[in-house]
Amino acid sequence: MAGLDLLLIHPGGRKGVYQDLGETFTAIEPPLWCGLIATYVRNKGCTVQIIDSDADQLGPSIVAEMVADLRPTLTAVVVYGHQPSASTQMMPHARDICGEIRQKTSGQKIIIVGGHVAALPEQTIEEEDVDYACTGEGPVTIFELLSALKLSDDPDLSEIPGIIYRDGDEVVRTLNPPLISDLDTDLPGSAWDLLPMEKYRAHNWQCFGELGSRQPYASIYTSLGCPYKCVFCCINAPFGKNGYRMRSPESVVAEIDLLYTKYGVRTIKIVDEMFVLNERHVTGICELLAERDYDLNIWAYARVDTVKPHMLSMLRKAGIRWLALGIESGSEHVRDGALKSFKSSDIAEIVHTIQAADIHVIGNFIFGLPDDTIKTMQETLELALELNCEFANFYSAMAYPGSPLYNIALDIGWDLPEKWSGYSQHSFDTTPLPTNHISAAEVLGFRDQAFDKYFQNKRYLDMVQQRFGNTTRDHVHGMTKKKLRRAMLEEITGSSANKDPDPAVAKA
Repeated sequence: MAGLDLLLIHPGGRKGVYQDLGETFTAIEPPLWCGLIATYVRNKGCTVQIIDSDADQLGPSIVAEMVADLRPTLTAVVVYGHQPSASTQMMPHARDICGEIRQKTSGQKIIIVGGHVAALPEQTIEEEDVDYACTGEGPVTIFELLSALKLSDDPDLSEIPGIIYRDGDEVVRTLNPPLISDLDTDLPGSAWDLLPMEKYRAHNWQCFGELGSRQPYASIYTSLGCPYKCVFCCINAPFGKNGYRMRSPESVVAEIDLLYTKYGVRTIKIVDEMFVLNERHVTGICELLAERDYDLNIWAYARVDTVKPHMLSMLRKAGIRWLALGIESGSEHVRDGALKSFKSSDIAEIVHTIQAADIHVIGNFIFGLPDDTIKTMQETLELALELNCEFANFYSAMAYPGSPLYNIALDIGWDLPEKWSGYSQHSFDTTPLPTNHISAAEVLGFRDQAFDKYFQNKRYLDMVQQRFGNTTRDHVHGMTKKKLRRAMLEEITGSSANKDPDPAVAKA
């Protein structure tokens, strides 16, 4: 493509992030921010192309050859994952791609953007072989930089908002751009025509009972940001503050209309960090969707304290079949420390109320929060077993860059992962945090054992068989046979046969 203005690259690296799980069980999600940035820049008259190296399974060398052929004015490596924490674990593959581009295309201008980059911009510009790092969410910065580069090979970078760059031996950071306020006009959805739509695949659990419907698949957003301040969360790093911006219901449903009618998509993820939050916003979207006869299968995030019983029938009629709840811990004391203060009885009540409305629940649990002990982690596992949600994700606590927990870990002097790949929940070198009471290895070992106990539990398997059928029960059984290697545990046991992995992460 002669004269290409902007090339957006989604780095992927599924093998390193998930080991063997990426072949079958994990989702292959559309790169949301590649699609949004493409829409923003294209609507301002620029030419854009996207390379999704994850979906197309392209290695760094092949990606670099494509860049050399296309010769865009600006290449943007967009390091956003399925959810905010996934940005950091994608950095190794992003680094490989940037390095290969440098070798194959002299003078190619490269900007790197993403949640990790926004959390650690100075460190990123020092470590990565790029010209610029983006300190914010991306669209405005990339358009302004692209416009300047189209006018001059040596523009005045000090006038570009939201970048950090090298000026000789000095590292310069410009002022942050304002956040995009009119989402309907400026970010009305992804540039779906630039993506390999046939390649995307839903998480296995979203299609329990109909495993053949994992494709086609898409993910959309209805809001950006989150007003909450959970200690382990880094979602607001690109936005610079806690906040919440919403698209109109009409804009959201117009995008779903397009996905359904043009691409045949009925299996959808709402990527909002908290979809079930603003009742007027949720109601507006659900009422419009309920008018359509799309038979959608949508999943979204909620909190125990934001799900209102009177909303559930409306959510189900709109096609919401799964709600993911951040339960985190079975210990009220540990939950309080994570700024999630509600009682176990409240959790059980809302889970059962959701299920009674024919909506399935994914319970998200974290082992290794700062106040955790073996006893409190056991309480978390016991709560998970008692709730018996249709699916559960078990995480080890990680100090993700951009989260309050990252700064706490630095202040305390806890050991953090030696490589960015260690921030993946499923990688060989995964390195969770220790707690005030137990080691990181104890946390990881407990997490892997908890996975076994939950998914091999007869009560859970009987429930799966009753609700989703024999095929799904067999699928879960096969899922638990997959093994992850854990360097941290192998150092202790001297064995490469560790506990079974968590194959499908609801937020990764």
